[in-house]
Amino acid sequence: MPQIKAGIINVTGYIGAELARILCQHPQVELVTVTGRSAAGQKLGDVFPSFAETEYAIKAELDSEIDVAFSAMPHKSSAEVILPLLKQGIKVIDASADFRLKNADEYPKWYGFTHPSPELLTEAVFGLPELHGNEIASASLIANPGCYSTSAILALAPVVKEGLIYPDIVVDSKSGVSGAGRTLRLTTHYPEVNENICAYSLEGHRHLPEIEQELKTLNLSLSPSITFVPHLVPMTRGILSTCYAKLADSRRLTANSLKQIYREFYKHAPFVQITTNPPHTKHAWGTNLCLIYPTIDAKADRLIVISCLDNLVKGGAGQAVQNMNLLFDLPETTGLEALAIYP
Repeated sequence: MPQIKAGIINVTGYIGAELARILCQHPQVELVTVTGRSAAGQKLGDVFPSFAETEYAIKAELDSEIDVAFSAMPHKSSAEVILPLLKQGIKVIDASADFRLKNADEYPKWYGFTHPSPELLTEAVFGLPELHGNEIASASLIANPGCYSTSAILALAPVVKEGLIYPDIVVDSKSGVSGAGRTLRLTTHYPEVNENICAYSLEGHRHLPEIEQELKTLNLSLSPSITFVPHLVPMTRGILSTCYAKLADSRRLTANSLKQIYREFYKHAPFVQITTNPPHTKHAWGTNLCLIYPTIDAKADRLIVISCLDNLVKGGAGQAVQNMNLLFDLPETTGLEALAIYP
């Protein structure tokens, strides 16, 4: 098979840099062009010393013929950049939220802009391979899910699909600081974050409509009412979500039978592992894995599911490459087989 020619738009952010790291090592990809307007004209290795041995020059615009473009642009800006690429017949994997939501009316509420191409929202495929693998394989535009969304949806999908819980769901998530992006701001300044933990977006986080949208499609008879509270913790990478819901019929379930339901649901998902003990964020550090531990609080008759992942890999760049593999009929794990970094 000929090499897939790929380009990255906005390589200078955390997701863009992580895409470059993974694609540089991918056996079926030739990374031919990377952009970053603020760093245009510089070598990638000058911006990120970890790329010092590469020869990539950062351009202002994509300037090579490519098969697939990865957009790591901010919300709203991404849609503007990738629309011309779609018209040229280039496949696009968008890491922003610009095509994740099917309802255009949600964009002013959650992202503060009117969507420029609402007709494309129905064509875009939500890029969660564990739920939409067949659709991804034939897509032209893939909307990579949010990091929190990936963690929560994968944690809850099996029990929502089987109707094993009541619709009142709580998702409590903790994220490392890289999830806030590379732009400097007071809330992610080291003295503010170090030795500190805080909840934020209690009025509603932007990833909530994605979670609701995808869980609703799994079971039309269950309309989930989700309380989602994210927290910022003083670490660089990682998301750990703890999800709670009242069991609809606890007599049918034990902790072991619940785990079997999860194993069956994800039996064809190479990057979802059902663990025997509650996972730590470091267990997924640097990998494309989502680690899930489902159990039952028998006293309260309540489901508890813990999931964790690396927000820059399975929650971002790794999932985008996983989508690319499906898009070009490659084994899903190609270029993503790395083990977790320890300690």
